[in-house]
Amino acid sequence: MSTTPEHREIVVGVDPVREGGLAPAWAADEAHRRGLALRLVVAVPPPHDTQHVDDTPRHQAGTRRGKDALRAAADLVRARQPDVHVGSALVDGFPAAVMAGMAQRASMTVLGSRHLSRTEEFLSAGSLVLPVTAQARCPVVVVGDAEHITHDPPHLVVGVDGSESSRAALAFAFEEADLRRCAVRAVAVWQPPVFTLHTGDTLFHAERRLLSETTAGWAEKYPDVRLTHEVLVGSPVELLAGAAEHALAVVVGRRGRGGYTGMRVGSVVHGLLHRAHCPVITVPAG
Repeated sequence: MSTTPEHREIVVGVDPVREGGLAPAWAADEAHRRGLALRLVVAVPPPHDTQHVDDTPRHQAGTRRGKDALRAAADLVRARQPDVHVGSALVDGFPAAVMAGMAQRASMTVLGSRHLSRTEEFLSAGSLVLPVTAQARCPVVVVGDAEHITHDPPHLVVGVDGSESSRAALAFAFEEADLRRCAVRAVAVWQPPVFTLHTGDTLFHAERRLLSETTAGWAEKYPDVRLTHEVLVGSPVELLAGAAEHALAVVVGRRGRGGYTGMRVGSVVHGLLHRAHCPVITVPAG
């Protein structure tokens, strides 16, 4: 297994149960754009410690599936982007813990999505999207299992609310758009308060002013990136998912450090992971 310096590789979670998937292909293209290496990872849960059942055969079968999945994913990457350096790692451990640990040292982490129900994602051993997204120090990309339709001109959608995490998301979105030669659509979502001393028009215009001020500096830094911005009124999850329906990806910030169980990824991030059809890129603050 070859090695590369920390933060100079994209780590990709490979699912040994479901062959194929778009995560390795998406990551290969991103590694090519950024000049980074790829690390393909399969985590095999250790045998259960029980006096009644020998779990070794299951572990051995999982190891064989993992090796086959890594080999197939590496072949896909090399065929798609021959210039990308690709390494692989078969690790004994629970997938969520393994990937969360590797995400601390990566430049980016890419995962596939099985679209588990809200109950399954907390109880299933196969669930790793939420805990990894909650803990990672790098951007985490969740790629669905099916191609989605994009519209011309190609664009990224980024959610902006003036927070530190959304500023980090905006910075990533402009960097990504510059690499892809695509546009950025910055979206702020305003939910009218139930009780307030201010008029709705005053608050709405304040939101528009904040959005313009937040995006102004980045538009100057990346003059070749076409920027549009708008304030939508309603539910952030529904409106961001709708705005990104035909986008290359939707980029959002993640507040806080996050808990291992994934319970602290934030309601908007959590909702988009379920609702958005395009890849969801979560960027941690700082």
